[in-house]
Amino acid sequence: MIGIIDYNAGNITSVERSLKSLGIEYILSKSPADLEKCDKLIFPGVGDAAYAMDQLKKTGFDTFIKEKAASKIPLLGICLGSQIIFEKSEEGNTTCLGLIKGSIKHFYTINPELKKAEIKVPHMGWNNLEYKNGDCPILKGLPQPSDFYFVHSYVICPQDDTVIKAYADYGIQVPAVIQKDNIFACQFHPEKSGKVGLEILKNFAAM
Repeated sequence: MIGIIDYNAGNITSVERSLKSLGIEYILSKSPADLEKCDKLIFPGVGDAAYAMDQLKKTGFDTFIKEKAASKIPLLGICLGSQIIFEKSEEGNTTCLGLIKGSIKHFYTINPELKKAEIKVPHMGWNNLEYKNGDCPILKGLPQPSDFYFVHSYVICPQDDTVIKAYADYGIQVPAVIQKDNIFACQFHPEKSGKVGLEILKNFAAM
């Protein structure tokens, strides 16, 4: 059973709708206790990193997520959820969950020339993925390239580049799919990316 973590950071309804369309059973809850027996977790979210971390601490999901990740059950972070699994975000100078070593930086921090080149931020719209660093279970069977829907202003910067399983080109190489052991993350929105996005959710559910 998949548990969807609801910590008041939005993006829940579209994830629910996608799982329902695939016939995948799930539990949605604002309480860690309700998700204790789930064997997989989806950690979605949109918005501000500092607000999200505050909500996780208030609900107890910060400790819950760390414990579940350590127990080796599959965890999928989506959009904001893909970022705050790292150590620190430049957004609000926020200390995050630290499940994977690395930081989150604004596009223009990484490369100030992007602003001069009029690369618009947030990065919003459809982009192809290019795969790297070997196979990844959630990308199984997907054609290459495949288009996915992105909305974000901050970029994942892992300490170890080998955790990057796919990237998009948006003035810089944007890490788009992350895997470290049982922890997976999509910077884009699979639940808003049509058939290929649903395939990612189906692959995750089948693990």
